[in-house]
Amino acid sequence: MSNTVAIPNGYKSKLDLMHTEIAIKEIKDHFEDKLSEALNLIKVSAPLLLNSGRGVNDNLNGVERIVSFDALDLKDTQIELVQSLAKWKRMALARYGFTFGEGLYTNMNAVRRDEVLDNLHSMYVDQWDWEKVIAKEQRNLDTLKTEVKKIYHAMKETESYMYEFHPALKPILPDEIYFITTQQLELLYPNLTPEQREDVITKEHGAVFIMQIGEVLRSGEKHGGRSPDYDDWTLNGDIIFWNPLLERSFEVSSMGIRVDEKTLLKQLKLANNEERRVLDYHKSVLNGDLPYTIGGGIGQSRLCMFFLKKAHIGEVQASVWNDKILKDCKKRNITLL
Repeated sequence: MSNTVAIPNGYKSKLDLMHTEIAIKEIKDHFEDKLSEALNLIKVSAPLLLNSGRGVNDNLNGVERIVSFDALDLKDTQIELVQSLAKWKRMALARYGFTFGEGLYTNMNAVRRDEVLDNLHSMYVDQWDWEKVIAKEQRNLDTLKTEVKKIYHAMKETESYMYEFHPALKPILPDEIYFITTQQLELLYPNLTPEQREDVITKEHGAVFIMQIGEVLRSGEKHGGRSPDYDDWTLNGDIIFWNPLLERSFEVSSMGIRVDEKTLLKQLKLANNEERRVLDYHKSVLNGDLPYTIGGGIGQSRLCMFFLKKAHIGEVQASVWNDKILKDCKKRNITLL
């Protein structure tokens, strides 16, 4: 397993295998309802497959290999498995005719073949992907913080709901989420790595929204990677909890206000990806054919893992693991689905 995440000695799951499966459904059903109500979202169907070469699939950090293949009945077409739906959602809002303050969410299932497998990372990714239309003048920090607080409140409500039915799952999230930028974090802890800074700040506050991920900081380093063509790097961030079981920070959501025409050009240039301007999605943004939006992804397995106090993501999702992980989990009393 990863050297950065250790399974605690003497670990024992709070719930057995059957009750774990029941509780996973309880979390997902309850949180979906609270999220859609809080953000005014409706659920839509989402693709698992996309056509290659149109710029719609998520490039993540730009280095991950997308799973692709050809198909018997689609001549001269390469098909890709979704990595996330950051761009597709914005196009769907335009196509369905959503207006200001309205949005959509979906169950996003993805395959990320280049994930390094450990307690928190699987090749199979399941998220609630959501996107909402905003006005151009709402592209600001206040809008971002307002939506973060709504999402956090839905998470808090779900944590309390699970405690009602499962007394072993005691709530630990603080009443409010703490906001800080990556640059403020670097100034506070200049001698720590970005990961260590996240550990320190989340341990202190319990739940933190770390803002402005993607641009180079004053030190000349980035806090983390971000694709240049969906989030505005000055108006984005991650929701991160402190996980006392694993004694580390624990990311549950990545989100942000999406790029406008000006920001897209700027970030493509900074990332040396200006060739993407000719792709379908990017032309739609530059031509003003897509609405201004805010959106993100919330990890379904991550949220279940946190609320059910599990030590390994394989305890809340069925995936594929290497021999070392299978052996270590068996040795550490971890039952993988």
